[in-house]
Amino acid sequence: MSRVSLEGQVAVVTGAARGVGELLARKLSARGAKVALVGLEEEALKAVSERLHSDSAHWYADVTDHEAMSRVAQEVKERFGKVDIVVANAGVASGGPFVDSDPQAWRRVIEVNLIGSAVTARAFLPVLVESRGYLLQVASLAAITPAPMMTAYCASKSGVEAYAHSLRAEVGYQGVRVGVAYLSWTDTDMVRGADQDEVMRELRQRLLWPANKTYPLGPAVDRIVAGIERRSAHVYAQWWLRGMQGVRGYLPALIGTVGQREMKRFAPRLQGMRSGLVGAGGAADEEARATHRN
Repeated sequence: MSRVSLEGQVAVVTGAARGVGELLARKLSARGAKVALVGLEEEALKAVSERLHSDSAHWYADVTDHEAMSRVAQEVKERFGKVDIVVANAGVASGGPFVDSDPQAWRRVIEVNLIGSAVTARAFLPVLVESRGYLLQVASLAAITPAPMMTAYCASKSGVEAYAHSLRAEVGYQGVRVGVAYLSWTDTDMVRGADQDEVMRELRQRLLWPANKTYPLGPAVDRIVAGIERRSAHVYAQWWLRGMQGVRGYLPALIGTVGQREMKRFAPRLQGMRSGLVGAGGAADEEARATHRN
């Protein structure tokens, strides 16, 4: 498809305080889009908003809270007059053996990544129908291939991929396009947080090339921006991910065989692994929930 100019368009980015969300907001703004930032780190969101090149504003909201996200959608529409693009980017991750995982952290990964994405879409779809806009759901290589020690994250990203494909069929006739973005290991706080665990870092480094690399954030986000400009159904942040689609049917059996061997190798070192949310974003999510409980 030909690219659509982003000049004057209104884009909403969830999880915009850091990582993919922050840089995406900056690059969309540099192309003339007005940007609404949504997340749990209010001061960080404010700082991002103040650095943008175009008109912008920020909203503090938990993407799993339907009432809060409905309010945000209404206020964004009032503030900017319309919404053309919504990027459901907010996400958290945990790692470690499933049997020893923290049940609350495991559940929270599903809640934020899958339920939060659905809540975001539910809140913004009415305004996207008005603008015949575009919803981009951020998924992952984890949606294409399973991985040991990442049960919650793989489940959540497989879920958002399937959900977005289903939604595309529902809303396409109303003029709303739905895309799925796939990223491999990209240099973000989340990946750096996971790498702080020695076993998780070594297990990832033993993957086959090119899945064993950490990729720079800038080129990955450039590919996402290009996908948004084209209103693409599939957006690949690393060039080789497109090729994974053709072999994904073989991957569960392959990972099942190789993964068993690797888990046996690492078994003596698995005791005492931290199983909570990883990275600065995970810490922010835990802090926000603790504050809300108090």
